[in-house]
Amino acid sequence: MSDWFGKDVFKLGFGLMRLPKLADGKAIDVEQVKQMVDLFLEAGGTYFDTAYVYDEGRSEEAIKLALVDRYPRESYTLATKLNAWLGSPDEATAKKQFEISLQRTGAGYFDYYLLHALQRNNYTVYENYGLWDFVKEQKAKGLIKHYGFSFHGDPDLLEELLTAHPDVDFIQLQINYADWENPDVASRACWEIARKHNVSVTVMEPIKGGALANPIPQVQEIFKKANPDLSCASWAIRYVASLEGIITVLSGMSNLAQMEDNLSYMKDFHPLTEAEQQVIVAARAALDAVDTIKCTACHYCTEGCPMGIPIPEIFAVRNDDMLFNRGEGAKRSYAWVTNDKGKASDCIQCGQCEGACPQHLPIITYLQDCAAKLE
Repeated sequence: MSDWFGKDVFKLGFGLMRLPKLADGKAIDVEQVKQMVDLFLEAGGTYFDTAYVYDEGRSEEAIKLALVDRYPRESYTLATKLNAWLGSPDEATAKKQFEISLQRTGAGYFDYYLLHALQRNNYTVYENYGLWDFVKEQKAKGLIKHYGFSFHGDPDLLEELLTAHPDVDFIQLQINYADWENPDVASRACWEIARKHNVSVTVMEPIKGGALANPIPQVQEIFKKANPDLSCASWAIRYVASLEGIITVLSGMSNLAQMEDNLSYMKDFHPLTEAEQQVIVAARAALDAVDTIKCTACHYCTEGCPMGIPIPEIFAVRNDDMLFNRGEGAKRSYAWVTNDKGKASDCIQCGQCEGACPQHLPIITYLQDCAAKLE
């Protein structure tokens, strides 16, 4: 599949996963979304990205009110996604999502339609339910203009999927400068596979869920020294937008201020210069220099843990907090990974984990630190 998008396309996409909320913390602030939509379209943006599962369907409903009901259909492009493994116990339920998404959005058709969040533990569901053929059937009917998939797996699986489905129009990848060489995400390797197959890419998580908007002080200092007028988020988004083969870079904007900041440097987008690329290299090196827990997540430590502590998962949360100043977000992630499991403070210091660890990590000491910082 060759690159089919225009080279002068507006490179910022409006991600609709983290829309602003009203005081109750649940209902979407549709009036603020309308203002954000207006600013985005006025600046030249056209790409809106939602999903069947975003905010339990409220995202699709909100974009109907804020965009579809207010603007001509040809003035924007809309993407949504079918999630076959979350709340879809059978093939009929999974396929029903397409019809429900059309009803919620009132869009009439989708410019981009994706099989959602494919990875090792779920990709066979899409095959077993016949969903690749299903979306192609909807494309033949004119209800989908371009079809693809979003991906959270390893490079070998991406190679396998693009080889098995060479007619996909595009894919959505997690790419950011922090994860460029991260083996758990493999941004670079996945992007290179997409380029090898000549498949166009939409980018998710360019700011790593907001983490790169407020990175550690060492990184902030590097960016401020290079250009004190630019936000940390702008460096992250422009870095990804400067790559070849990118249709759009999705930013999950949650308020007007974030929209205004993103538009300030993407309305008249210029790829990073060579000097600016070196700034990114320095920022990545600063992240790599942080003394994180060198856990490889082999899980040998958990096999005999009498307290059922998910040690690698806890260490991953702690590392993320050290790198990206997660604060309360880290505590929420910690609560999630330890739900119905042992907490770091439950460690009885039996030493079983340290005896099993191939990396010879002082796990007991690390768990004490995690308990102090995350509980």
